[in-house]
Amino acid sequence: MKLSFSEFKNSNHKRLTLLGMSGVGKTHLAKLLSHQDKYFHYSSDYRIGAEYLNDKILGNIKNHIKQDKWLKDLLDKESISIQNHITFDNLSSVSAFLGKAGNPELGGTSIDTFIARQMMHLNAEIKTMLDVPKFIKKAKAQGFNHFINDAGGSLCELDNEQVYQTLSDNTVILYIRASKTNEIALIKRAQTHPKPLYYQANFLKHELEIYLQENQLIYIAQINPNKFVRWVFPRLLEHRKPKYEAIAKKYGYIIDNEDLYQCRSANEIFELIYRTMN
Repeated sequence: MKLSFSEFKNSNHKRLTLLGMSGVGKTHLAKLLSHQDKYFHYSSDYRIGAEYLNDKILGNIKNHIKQDKWLKDLLDKESISIQNHITFDNLSSVSAFLGKAGNPELGGTSIDTFIARQMMHLNAEIKTMLDVPKFIKKAKAQGFNHFINDAGGSLCELDNEQVYQTLSDNTVILYIRASKTNEIALIKRAQTHPKPLYYQANFLKHELEIYLQENQLIYIAQINPNKFVRWVFPRLLEHRKPKYEAIAKKYGYIIDNEDLYQCRSANEIFELIYRTMN
């Protein structure tokens, strides 16, 4: 059952899960709320990298270092050590681990390795979302009045009813829907800064086949990884939109990001949420 308008409005402990593509305003919302009261900020991407993929990330870095004989010798003798300095604002180690499918000579990752890491990320994200009730209790024990689950853009790709039900039971799921203007901005950003992303296996297979045909390529190892990310991002955006809508319809609520960006205070954000829920 979704938390009702009256239950949410009268609660002294507001708990939100923010759903939507990276860049739609989740951080904007979280910062405005944090200015008014004590919010525990639970970052899905941070926990994935710091907890569930940490060892894999470090192992990947060490394998790259060991390609240099001099550095390998220092690492084997424990003369140097490697740490994953992941933060809420710097998740580059997670991105580097995920990689981009394509030609290794152009910075790409072999398709077998890429698919294996995609599956690792999927499993890590599921565990991270199922950890939310535990962290809500921890936040309350530490004196935080409210809780924000800043979920990754790929939450809609999990297709896991246990995850969505758990989040609905413990938080209000709030889908921040991108306007056409915002979608154009997201696509432009993907063109200038193509970054590693999570793709559902069937979606990835289908899109790779189309890309190979359109570009008259035979092997995935021939793909320029950045060009593929630029090409596939608008298609990924369209793929995810109905998934976000379906989750919000069944488990949560929808606000438009243009309305969100008109808000200048926590009170205005809550009024926007209340209007959506009521």
